[in-house]
Amino acid sequence: MKLAVIETGGKQYKVAVGDKINIEKLGSEDGAEVIFDKVLLLADGDKVEVGAPYLTGAKVGGNVIENYRTKKIIVFKYHSKVRRRKKKGHRQEMVEVEITNIK
Repeated sequence: MKLAVIETGGKQYKVAVGDKINIEKLGSEDGAEVIFDKVLLLADGDKVEVGAPYLTGAKVGGNVIENYRTKKIIVFKYHSKVRRRKKKGHRQEMVEVEITNIK
């Protein structure tokens, strides 16, 4: 079973073929193909390759399944004794990607 560790959006993800991962927005349409070239580690059985920091020539491919936004979170800042309050909402844009190949 092939495994890879990729980096995207400042985060690292351990992936295998057929996995579905939720990552931060990539700016691609639904159904589009994406290539992750920042591969940190490749493992195929007992054979393990580790990059410093990335492996050259290694790529992980995937298909965008859906672009969506997460549940709203409330950001509330409060300063006591000053009558200062600030309320703001945030919804992170995310992408669901299915991993199709590891090279």
